[in-house]
Amino acid sequence: MRAEDDNPKFACLFPGQGAQAVGMAADLCAASERARDVFRRGGEILGFDILSICSEGPAEELNATRLSQPAIFLHSMAVLEALAERRGLAGGFGRSLAASAASGLSLGEYSALVFAGALEFEDALEVVGKRGEFMQEACDQSDGAMAAVVGMPVDEIEAVVAAAREDGCEAGVANYNSPAETVISGSGAGVEECSRRLEEAGARKVVALRVAGAYHSVLMESATRKLQPWLDELTISPPRLPFFANYSGARVEDPEEIREGLLRQIENPVRWEQCVRGVLDLGCSTALEVGPGKVLRGHVRKIDRDAVVESIGTLESLDNLQAVAV
Repeated sequence: MRAEDDNPKFACLFPGQGAQAVGMAADLCAASERARDVFRRGGEILGFDILSICSEGPAEELNATRLSQPAIFLHSMAVLEALAERRGLAGGFGRSLAASAASGLSLGEYSALVFAGALEFEDALEVVGKRGEFMQEACDQSDGAMAAVVGMPVDEIEAVVAAAREDGCEAGVANYNSPAETVISGSGAGVEECSRRLEEAGARKVVALRVAGAYHSVLMESATRKLQPWLDELTISPPRLPFFANYSGARVEDPEEIREGLLRQIENPVRWEQCVRGVLDLGCSTALEVGPGKVLRGHVRKIDRDAVVESIGTLESLDNLQAVAV
């Protein structure tokens, strides 16, 4: 059954760090005044021309944590504004869309919360900029690593990692992405040892990830500590629609619980599969992946093959959008 036949409920999902690529947002900003305005306002808040870095690179600069995080956030916001503009809808970062739920992967939580009306754009970007800066500093101060574990049940992964930790390995689970993929994170030596043990225990493969550090692990402690004062001052409102948080994997409505989750997810696992299942349980058989890349589409399809996901991060994808009536 095609999703548009019965106009089902749909959710908006927002990507996190790693989705960036040189050239992102260039086509949107060339064609959409509202998208250009998002990056103009973003540049004013951040104090530099981030659109030129997104459009032209170099890749080494865009991939730096301090830049990739605000870049991805702004790209998601620009997509929402360009979509509204092309459909003749009011602005407000997608708040005129008839979505039924929202969630975001790691950094993507900030995008989801703006979309859900819980955060204002300017406030969110300011915190995202600081988050990227502080996480970059934490990466630079430690020898961190991450690896994706494929083809092994989660409970078996947890058991192997727990045993390794008892033996002194500094590593833990960082992302529960889907039944097919779990990510571990920690010190370089800890992740290497856990990877060896997981392969010996029967994992189909363990793939070292090209990342700057050990995200969602205790090696991010300094970032948590530095970001807390900024989050303490952040104005958060109850979301206008169901929002599923990474830290708990559950729907969260209370602003203080949202604040706590934004702080705790820096060092703790992202329960993405649980968030997606919560969205699906609301009857959202369709989702829009709002921002660069198609990573979330892959994860969702591994969680529920019947779910329809359209990735909208380019001008062409907006023109070809079919899955939902907005």
